[in-house]
Amino acid sequence: MGLSWKERVFMTLLGVAAASGLTMLILILVKATSVLLPADTKFGIVFDAGSSHTSLFMYQWPANKEKNTGVISQALTCQTEGPGISSYTSDPTQAGESLKSCLEEALALIPQTQHRETPTFLGATAGMRLLSQKNSSQARDILAAVSQTLSNSPVDFWGAKILSGQDEGAFGWITINYVLGMFLKYSSGQWILPEERVLLGALDLGGASAQISFVPQDLILDQSTQATFHLYGANYSIYTHSYLCFGQDQVLRRLLAQLAQNSPVARVRHPCYHSGYQATLPLAPLYESPCVHTTDSMNLTQNLTVEGIGNPGKCVAALQGLFNFSSCEGREDCAFSGVYQPPVHGHFYAFSNFYYTFHFLNLTSRQPLNTVNDTVWKFCQKPWKLVEASYPGQERWLRDYCASGLYILVLLLEGYKFSEETWTNIQFQKQAGGMDIGWTLGFMLNLTGMIPAEALTQWRAQSYSIWTAGVVFAVLTLVAIVGAASVQLFWTQD
Repeated sequence: MGLSWKERVFMTLLGVAAASGLTMLILILVKATSVLLPADTKFGIVFDAGSSHTSLFMYQWPANKEKNTGVISQALTCQTEGPGISSYTSDPTQAGESLKSCLEEALALIPQTQHRETPTFLGATAGMRLLSQKNSSQARDILAAVSQTLSNSPVDFWGAKILSGQDEGAFGWITINYVLGMFLKYSSGQWILPEERVLLGALDLGGASAQISFVPQDLILDQSTQATFHLYGANYSIYTHSYLCFGQDQVLRRLLAQLAQNSPVARVRHPCYHSGYQATLPLAPLYESPCVHTTDSMNLTQNLTVEGIGNPGKCVAALQGLFNFSSCEGREDCAFSGVYQPPVHGHFYAFSNFYYTFHFLNLTSRQPLNTVNDTVWKFCQKPWKLVEASYPGQERWLRDYCASGLYILVLLLEGYKFSEETWTNIQFQKQAGGMDIGWTLGFMLNLTGMIPAEALTQWRAQSYSIWTAGVVFAVLTLVAIVGAASVQLFWTQD
């Protein structure tokens, strides 16, 4: 015997109630998931093509930005094999090939569906700036080679270019202040601008150039040294200048060339090398850099014998000879070489070769200036055999730490005009907030201002539609249940 019409209506209404109730439950779970899951993560890749090597930095940030700028964290750092890209003048294609291993390592960490939307940029610094001065066509060929490699990779390639010294210094300043929370901080469940913040200065010592960037106490009088930014809803104006040929590697080259030119024979008594050190090297490669100027009397085909004498006083005098201090005599707003610089102000982070040299000398604990001076001088006076025995496995750079340590002191004290009182305002750091200090993070922060955030209006529309559908199915479930109950009551009475 088949079901009566009352039974069929009852069962139908129960089925509708169950289906709409289940649908409503699914919608609620979908909504809850969309609320509980983190926002989509975006990625960006920056290659730092320095004078001595190239490094890849990969950053990530939530798709929904804060005040139109990404809140970025470092996800990967990778140093490519081989020298800086400016060294590949004889075979530019190898400059492009040198990037592939690090790029593959980065792409392995990024979901494949996001490869094509990952902005990737290569910035070349002072090494390529020097090559561009020496041979612009070779520089263009190298940039074309790295551009071809990255264009053929599954990324959103934004370009490869030679950064200006001002950009390099300014982006380094952004990096430091970002990672130390000077632009943005998390409080009471939201990101806010800090009420009280002390913006830090940046001191960068690369292989070929040196940069200084800070917020001066007074107005910047030379507009060519000013950089402005808009980050996290606020405007910033800083002093920044880059000194080409005053990077650590180029200074060591210039120093040796100066000593060679002042020596009557092809033998140099080097005051910055430890006593007992001796080496013979070809003279011609020393003059390949545009930073090193030759004279007609130099015979570049001969070899040069270098012997150390370990005399820090004479080393300082030789280093001072690389600067033009006389052009700033009588001027308080001048560093050296006639370059405008307001008096240094505030606290500074010194990184790159500033950090590596002082870390080796165990001088990164904010020691007073007299302790720093004493430590460097005593190290310079150690015999070469004792130095070699004390630092096994570090022979490649060992002979240069004395010259580098004294150069840092001359640059900071006589060049940038730090004093015994302001010396303690300098911190020598490699990282801050778990991220490497350099121009790449600052560049990516500035870049994310141009990367669209996820459309909040789309999210709100989806959210509204889900809740509306949920309400409809809730009402339908309630009507079905009431209808089924009415049929059941009518059925019972009947």
